[in-house]
Amino acid sequence: MAKLNINLTPTIKSLEVISRGLVNTKIVGSYKSSFKGKGLEFSNYRGYSDKDDANLIDWKATLRSNEILVKEFVEERNVEVLFLLDASSSMLFGSEYLLKIEYAAQLMASLYYIVLNSGDSAGFVLFSDKIIKKMKPAQGKGKFYVLQKTLTDFKLYGGDYDLAYALKFVRHFVKPHTLIIIISDFIGLTKDWEHALKIASKEFDIIGIMVRDKHDRTLPDDTGQVVIENPYSSQQLIIDPGLIKHEYEINVRADEAHIQSIFAKFRADFIPLQTDESFIRPIMNFFNKRKLKMR
Repeated sequence: MAKLNINLTPTIKSLEVISRGLVNTKIVGSYKSSFKGKGLEFSNYRGYSDKDDANLIDWKATLRSNEILVKEFVEERNVEVLFLLDASSSMLFGSEYLLKIEYAAQLMASLYYIVLNSGDSAGFVLFSDKIIKKMKPAQGKGKFYVLQKTLTDFKLYGGDYDLAYALKFVRHFVKPHTLIIIISDFIGLTKDWEHALKIASKEFDIIGIMVRDKHDRTLPDDTGQVVIENPYSSQQLIIDPGLIKHEYEINVRADEAHIQSIFAKFRADFIPLQTDESFIRPIMNFFNKRKLKMR
């Protein structure tokens, strides 16, 4: 296979600026309140004040001490987050300013920075039909630069796609209850991906983020005949978009709805994104909705 002529360096150079900018917005607070506080353990007793929730009063301890006491809790553990990034050939397509993989890199690096800045642990797995690069979740802002170096290595991109294989791999790579964030266009799914997601969802908290280009969802108008290529086999086909546009869009909508329904079936979250739209607002909305569900 010929070397891919992709230079992500200009994109990556802006990532730290983008990520630091996000830290100054409400997105960090939304992230913390969405994923923190799930595991709490008892720490100590202290005196009750009128600002405390009365449900926290421990009446047995109160009777023993003749003082109204409430329980204090601390977070049992920090969140461990593993990003599962699709680096297969279909992610190298783009009709907009950014290829899907460039958009996904910005998204992943931004979320990665937020996770580390919040004191949580972050790691990553780049995959195609094999595991390309991996790092276990760890704390420390220096880990952000490890990610940057990985994302700028264009030799890592391309190849077939096997999400099921990647999901099987992470079951032996990270601890149970890790938050798994899958970033992919979900194009080229194998038949066993649904079973793999079902098994993984029993061990992990899973979020699927679908990154697609507008021409993944619709064909261009008034172009005449065009040549399209299978990103995995390089097989080419001449088509007239005007003749198949309607049927193509129906099939794509049905495919996306099916993928989203499978995530919902296994109680995994799902966020659809498009490369010509900013990911910041959809991510903020997701965090806010998740925060409400946790109450």
